[in-house]
Amino acid sequence: MTEQAPDSPILCRDCFAWLPETATHGDARCPKCGSPRMVSHPELRALAIAHIDCDAFYATVEKRDNPELRSKPVIVGGGRRGVVSAACYVARTYGVRSAMPMFKALKACPGAVVIKPDMQKYSRVGKQIRELMLSVTPMIEPISIDEAFLDLTGTERLHHAPPSETLCRLVARIEAETGITASIGLSYNKFLAKVASDLDKPRGFAAIGQEEATAFLKNRPVTTIWGVGKSLHEKLRSDGIETVGHLQGMEEAALIRRYGGIGMRLARFSHGRDDRKIEPRSPAKSVSCETTFANDISKLDALDPILWRLCEELSTRLKTKALSGKTIVLKLKTSDFKGITRQVHHHGSTQMADTLYRAGKHLLEREIDGRKFRLMGIGVSDLADPDGADLPDLADPEMEHRLKVEHAMDAVRAKLGAKAIEKGRGFKKAVEKQGISARIPEENDGES
Repeated sequence: MTEQAPDSPILCRDCFAWLPETATHGDARCPKCGSPRMVSHPELRALAIAHIDCDAFYATVEKRDNPELRSKPVIVGGGRRGVVSAACYVARTYGVRSAMPMFKALKACPGAVVIKPDMQKYSRVGKQIRELMLSVTPMIEPISIDEAFLDLTGTERLHHAPPSETLCRLVARIEAETGITASIGLSYNKFLAKVASDLDKPRGFAAIGQEEATAFLKNRPVTTIWGVGKSLHEKLRSDGIETVGHLQGMEEAALIRRYGGIGMRLARFSHGRDDRKIEPRSPAKSVSCETTFANDISKLDALDPILWRLCEELSTRLKTKALSGKTIVLKLKTSDFKGITRQVHHHGSTQMADTLYRAGKHLLEREIDGRKFRLMGIGVSDLADPDGADLPDLADPEMEHRLKVEHAMDAVRAKLGAKAIEKGRGFKKAVEKQGISARIPEENDGES
């Protein structure tokens, strides 16, 4: 929280000056640079756990690259049957939100400019921002392409400044060097840092200190707590639990008995307690690609070429990231929005498009029963190092030949471009005929 309290240090977010504690906050401007962007908090010099979240990341990248879009509502997402990947803040004033079905978004904001996601471009910008974060601390735990936790404990001597000032300098540098704005949440643990980063968007800075945490959380909705999704929220609401304050008045043991393992989190987070450490090398748990169709599809021969193209995309991603997977997962969504997930454990690990496709097709064939599907995805979990992937298999003597062919195709694409060579089963016309709108998510998609 950024309102000035008695004897609270004040930091100008633009010139990074520390102002006298007697300086007027609110509508006042920094006496050194004239900026109104000042932040004040009793623990501002002491807090060191941060969450940095880029503002409407995908949409902001698109506006940066096309200044004509700057004042227009922009939606990044698939076709009418897809979902919103990101919405700029202009579009959000019309009620458009991430993960909203595209038809609803366009109904709410018919004048929006819709742009298909360019994940390769967003990934490049995300990596650039990650490098800037690493310049201030190695203790970074990425959550998605556009947000991360940072632990700046003990960096005061290195940067000759408290963590709060270092963070302000960092987001200013991110904006100057990439054209992307970001918001800062600062606290004493991960949970509250994440909560704080949502309080003052865009280009915001909010802090939640230890002394105020319980009182701050008391009147907030119970969905503030990580892990409280739709089903748990409904269960809590049916039990008369609407706010975090309701949880604060309950015993941890009682919450565990009622809600299982997550009851412990409900009890501890409700009092602002979170012992999780920032894990700098927290590995991705899965990698996947998915697509939403413009028209529902029920037949295998129509789904087959789409599956192949998704497997090629997934294979490329795994190879680029030097990963392989042991479990292959097929995701489907029916025309009535029911989700289906099927998986198979590979005898080793793989990153081959052909292996992914064969396993995925086997799973898909078992689901073809006349139902119509609006979405399909393919992914891998149980990630592993690629060195032991796709080893020769006596039970599949043709595998070595397919592997050589795929590596040869990869070499051609690396030299001449991704579309230089394709297999017949995935020819562009076969896929475009279905009117699909591709969405290729990162391992942990996120957008704020």
